[in-house]
Amino acid sequence: MAPRPTWQGHLRLSLVTCPVALYTATSRTSDISFHLLNPETNNRIRMVPTDPETGPIDRSELVKGYEFEKNQYVIVSDEELKSVKIESNRVLDIERFVDAEDIDRLYWNDPFYLMPDGKMAAEAFAVIREAMERSGRIALGRVVMHTRERLMALEPRDNGIVAYSLRAHDEVRKPESFFDEIPDVKANEGMIEIAEKIIEQMAGPFEPEEFRDRYEDALRGLIDAKLKGKTPKVTAAEPEDTDVKDLMAMLKKSLGEGAQPARRKPAARKAAEPAKRKAPARKTARRA
Repeated sequence: MAPRPTWQGHLRLSLVTCPVALYTATSRTSDISFHLLNPETNNRIRMVPTDPETGPIDRSELVKGYEFEKNQYVIVSDEELKSVKIESNRVLDIERFVDAEDIDRLYWNDPFYLMPDGKMAAEAFAVIREAMERSGRIALGRVVMHTRERLMALEPRDNGIVAYSLRAHDEVRKPESFFDEIPDVKANEGMIEIAEKIIEQMAGPFEPEEFRDRYEDALRGLIDAKLKGKTPKVTAAEPEDTDVKDLMAMLKKSLGEGAQPARRKPAARKAAEPAKRKAPARKTARRA
């Protein structure tokens, strides 16, 4: 079953417009979740909305309110919320093109897939996408999702466009407020050189399929063991921090033993894979 679009509207580049749909590019369906139970009955606890003065109240009777002062609210109905419309409710209007390096990584947020909505939109969408790819830049536009206007960064990929929501400026904490507290230590040049060699030993390609959520695997192991009536095993211990006096010795030992390199795919396997479409010859796409 095809996923439902997160947002539907129009993509506009100056006077060129086409209907599009935005789909969430990631999934969290495999996450393990827990419910709260009564330990005496093993019944699942239900959270009942309760008024501190009158007692339990049905959810259908609840309304939304904005607290403008302590315990003082402005009531807003669903109809009034729907009536608040700005252009980005229905139009993802491209406002500017920037180099990918100009967008600080702190601002990148969730990825989405942007696609033409219907066959009639395919040609106009292809024109916009191809022009964006040739420009070698990231397009910026805005869209309203989940009662918020969000800045979006658009990047061509294959036959479609990947759209990343960007965090607002006031959502990003200044790194200086954290990093300025780090003591100004002059690192030993010999230690740095050894650490660089360790990094070289550990260098390898980015292969996301090799990375699993080990914590979730451990949770599944815990649950499986309890279902079988077994005692769960402790699988990891807290590491010991390296003492400053032992730092050089530990670096040399790491280099001597050889840090575990990233696994590379065998050449035969690569040869058997179908040829993939080449990425645009620009560093902006790879950086993004």
